[in-house]
Amino acid sequence: MKALRYHGARDVRVETVPDPQLADAKDMIVKVTACAICGSDLHLYDGLIPTLQKGDVLGHEFMGEVVEVGREVRDVKKGDRVVVPFNISCGDCFFCKRQLWSLCDRSNPNAALAIKQFGAAPAGLFGYSHMFGGYPGGQAEYVRVPFADVNHVKVESDLSDEQVLFIGDIFSTGFMAVDVCGVQPGDVVAVWGCGPVGLFALKSAKMLGAERVIAIDRFPERLELARTKCDATAIDYEKSDVIEVLKELTGGRGPDICIDAVGMEAHGHGLEFWYDRVKQAVGLQPDRPTALRQAVMACRKGGTVSVPGVYGGPIDHFPFGAAFNKGLTLKMGQTHTHRYAPALLERIGAGEIDPSFIITHRLHLEEAPRGYDIFQHKKEGCIKVVLKP
Repeated sequence: MKALRYHGARDVRVETVPDPQLADAKDMIVKVTACAICGSDLHLYDGLIPTLQKGDVLGHEFMGEVVEVGREVRDVKKGDRVVVPFNISCGDCFFCKRQLWSLCDRSNPNAALAIKQFGAAPAGLFGYSHMFGGYPGGQAEYVRVPFADVNHVKVESDLSDEQVLFIGDIFSTGFMAVDVCGVQPGDVVAVWGCGPVGLFALKSAKMLGAERVIAIDRFPERLELARTKCDATAIDYEKSDVIEVLKELTGGRGPDICIDAVGMEAHGHGLEFWYDRVKQAVGLQPDRPTALRQAVMACRKGGTVSVPGVYGGPIDHFPFGAAFNKGLTLKMGQTHTHRYAPALLERIGAGEIDPSFIITHRLHLEEAPRGYDIFQHKKEGCIKVVLKP
């Protein structure tokens, strides 16, 4: 089969690899009908995630048709159409039973690597380095899916692939980023980063009852989409003092909820940004937390800062004193996709949202290297790339 493989920073290639085989009685094989390039894939592309190896198959946002199941699989059958959550969960451990699906204790066979880095191991992830299990990803023609009865959302309607694909990751991620904050009527929600997750966070905040949403970015096409599709007030951080503008928009208090949908490769300006960039370039710091610092400083007293953006390690100059003295609540983590995806599928089916509004580029799997390049460098107004094997 054809699959996208990692060969080093900024070097990905579509190559022929062996077809996946059932490795356990609880596995299934999915023929991929649509997959996508996620913003967190770009961290891999840039060589910033440790334990990624040459030849690894990338991709964690995918869906397709079940073509084979193990003898112990009960809830899916050959021919079923499924979206596969990006995190792999067993459904049976302490964390899965508490709906903390992304913290599954059994799905990461390389837990020791993650424990060394994080102190504990998260769930296995598709196509996201050996620290997260070393599972081949979904930017491929076929994928082996472990714990098949748990790791699927069945699509039994005539909704298109493009409408439902994103419940497996970015729609669920944007929704969870807002949901964990306990939005109250009248709340103001500010979102740093108007990529796909940020746009879904803006849409989700409105769905969950926020009075006003504010979008912070520097790319005109992203800010325009935030305005026209998410009913957001837009701030270009290269033209404005973000914290001062947020104070003006909120009567001096600051937003009730601040969401960092950027993560470890935030852009910025000034000495602090260049300090982060140099430390990241020489391997002394894996993350550039510009957006996170701003979110903490901007949030109102007693407010909540939510972090769906990916971070990989220690960061310098984090304003923890501000978080403490303002009494902020911090929410973060990999998405508990299994908790949110079924309900979001219902919202899509009811016509409450059509997630395909974020798609700007539709490419064949063979064009994936070009897709990574234009997404990474924001060429051609790229916001979201969907690949068709």
